[in-house]
Amino acid sequence: MTKKEYQTSLGKIHYWINQDAATQGVQLVFLPGLTADHRLFDKQIEVFEGKYPVFVWDAPGHASSWPFELSFSLEDKVRWLDEILKENGFDNPIIIGQSMGGYLGQMYSQLFPDKLRGFISIDSAPLQRKYMTAIEIWLLKRMEPVYLHYPWKTLVRQGTEGVATSEYGRKMMREFMMTYDGDQKRYAALAGGGYRMLADAVEANLPYEIKCPALLICGTQDHAGSCIRYNKAWHKETGIPIHWIEGAGHNSNTDRPEEVNQLIEKFVASYASSFSTLRV
Repeated sequence: MTKKEYQTSLGKIHYWINQDAATQGVQLVFLPGLTADHRLFDKQIEVFEGKYPVFVWDAPGHASSWPFELSFSLEDKVRWLDEILKENGFDNPIIIGQSMGGYLGQMYSQLFPDKLRGFISIDSAPLQRKYMTAIEIWLLKRMEPVYLHYPWKTLVRQGTEGVATSEYGRKMMREFMMTYDGDQKRYAALAGGGYRMLADAVEANLPYEIKCPALLICGTQDHAGSCIRYNKAWHKETGIPIHWIEGAGHNSNTDRPEEVNQLIEKFVASYASSFSTLRV
């Protein structure tokens, strides 16, 4: 993977990319969730690097993509993402988004419906307003002071144990959170701001229709908010296929990476044939 950076008016976005792959017809774009960083998809990059062109980033404000002014919207993030993808020739992206990364995928579909070739949601939820209650939106807008005043050690422990069930998954989440050790104000601003932009995107009440092939993946032990309830409703309402990862938490791609990788491989193989050109 080659590390690159993209300059915005609010700061630099750091990302990792490898365009050298056997199959060039589609590109896999991995988008980590809120407060996680590019390492969330290490187990996926290990498998798919070289098979397909791959991309992963530290989202704006996260990890190495700092300093960064946190005054942007979900739409801003997606427009920056699209510029980066265009700059690198990723013209047939399949977005694989975990949690907040899944919301970005839906916003990408809203803004660039003709560009997105596939969408895989990992422990994310639908952006449409009808799925979320008024109290849930109200709470999303008020999380920053909660994270700011919560005891840091307790926050790290609960944040680590609450999103993963495996030793590897918890170790990775702890490493993500320790990026902000000693600067709880930054962590609170990042997490609280992320939830506010999510609430704003929901309240925009846009269609967020997924017009490309899609797959929902969710851990059976995902207790982050109402993720299981959202995914059941999402599947029932849209008919998008869903696969439950037994025993996995909110970061199911770190808890059961082999199973998730098999699902990604099957999905890509099923839909990539019409775009794929095997490199000779």
